[in-house]
Amino acid sequence: MARAATTSDVFNAIAEPQRRDILVLLRTGERPATTVAEELEMSQPGASKHLRVLREVGLVHDRRAGKQRLYSLDARGLRSVSEWIGGFEQFWNESFDRLEAYVQELKKEDRSTSR
Repeated sequence: MARAATTSDVFNAIAEPQRRDILVLLRTGERPATTVAEELEMSQPGASKHLRVLREVGLVHDRRAGKQRLYSLDARGLRSVSEWIGGFEQFWNESFDRLEAYVQELKKEDRSTSR
């Protein structure tokens, strides 16, 4: 099944590395688009475009402050990503348990052959 358009799907929105960089930057507080662009060394129109996409999927909010529009992170929008990743937790735990059992078996074999 095909994914929804980037402008309505959190997964597609965060697939873009620069958008993830913006989210990381906004964790430390709100910023205007010009500051986002400067701090991430991207063009101002590019930063504005990415911020618009992030706002449309609910990961970023904006508010007017004088002539500027300040952007802030809304991590609640990442809940669907967190839940999806959480679905793999049992898989990874079982994989690590099998790996640990294998390593312990190797250690046991190594001790018995070195005697």
